[in-house]
Amino acid sequence: MAISDQDKHNLQIVHSAPLVSIDLIIKDSRGQVLLGRRVNRPARGYWFVPGGRITKNEKIADAIKRISRTELGIEISLPDTQLLGVFEHMYDENYLGEEGINTHYVVLAFASELDSGLEILPDDQHAEMKWWPIDQLLSNPDVHPYTKHYLVRS
Repeated sequence: MAISDQDKHNLQIVHSAPLVSIDLIIKDSRGQVLLGRRVNRPARGYWFVPGGRITKNEKIADAIKRISRTELGIEISLPDTQLLGVFEHMYDENYLGEEGINTHYVVLAFASELDSGLEILPDDQHAEMKWWPIDQLLSNPDVHPYTKHYLVRS
């Protein structure tokens, strides 16, 4: 499969610089955490918290709204979150699976609470979405270690 000019450009950025992203650690009133099974690289096949890159000139508050709207179908505002911290995620692969290019994220992790009765449908990045009790997700090998790291610190 031929790589488009846009993908070549994006790969150069992934190769040369860290990406800044936001992860949303969404809990319900029972303390369960919302995770999605990832369809895309990196971390494809793992259960992971919703999140995404911040785009050039996008304010953090706008990124939180966009990411929550896209991945959850609802809009979360910055005042409805709490910053858990800044994290680094490094993967040996990139979104296209091109050899020799790893991915480095600087992640701003924000926590928020949603109604436990809310059904979140999968989007194009997740095969399924599910509420997890914390003890079960911490012991499940299909939950990505970076997701677990958020929960042992919070």
